[in-house]
Amino acid sequence: MPEMIINGCRLHYTDQGQGPAVLLIHGLGSSSRDWEYQLPALLPHFRVLTLDMRGHGQSDKPRRGYSIKAFAEDCLSFIEQLELNKPHLVGISMGGMIAFQLATDHPEVPGSLTIVNSAPEVIPRRPTEFAAAAKRLFFAHVLPIGTVARGLARLLFPKDEQQALREKFEQRWRENDRRAYLASLRAIVGWGVSEHLDRIACPVLVISGDKDYTPVEHKRNYVCRLGDARLEVISDSRHATPVDQPESFNQLLLDFLLPQAGHHSIHHNKT
Repeated sequence: MPEMIINGCRLHYTDQGQGPAVLLIHGLGSSSRDWEYQLPALLPHFRVLTLDMRGHGQSDKPRRGYSIKAFAEDCLSFIEQLELNKPHLVGISMGGMIAFQLATDHPEVPGSLTIVNSAPEVIPRRPTEFAAAAKRLFFAHVLPIGTVARGLARLLFPKDEQQALREKFEQRWRENDRRAYLASLRAIVGWGVSEHLDRIACPVLVISGDKDYTPVEHKRNYVCRLGDARLEVISDSRHATPVDQPESFNQLLLDFLLPQAGHHSIHHNKT
């Protein structure tokens, strides 16, 4: 896995395939590995890049630099160093926030955005939202990382037949650096770019699991404020949609990306 020094931090990345560039941006406590179910679908058509954000995966875990804006600047530097032209950004959860930040700060950069189970802000506005944010921060800070990992795995993959996924992702999340994980979590709460959505100048696809943390209606509300944007909902899916429903997810992603890249999706007709 190659690496690059970006803003004083050593970041690991992958770079495979040929064609228009697609940059996959993972979520909180995750890494490039979480896109394993997308690579076989994307690589026949695209140059696919993944990046372990600072504090995550095999990248450095510095003591400073944890903010959504800083993550977005890391992505921008990565794009510039590799001279990627209008890359298509695909971000899940925190990765979607990073994509929103990059697209509002530098609207000329992305060719498109695919936002998965995410939103343009995580700002508590109601008493129940303040309580939920406080509860999440509290338990993340007092519980061992292994306990957090086990709880997340059970929440995201609750079915009996998902035991293998539960075990795989619990083990991955146990590998997180606790300090970097908590710093990244704190970076999310209170972040937002909702007031700048009109700056986004590229097509946007928003994908939501029907059982995601945040209701589909929340996503519908912000999609209405975007220009060239649409919302797709995948049934029987929670927060890790690319993992728990990879075939449906990959189909939507290809149907969105291929026409923009000049391909015809004749081989990817919906059944």
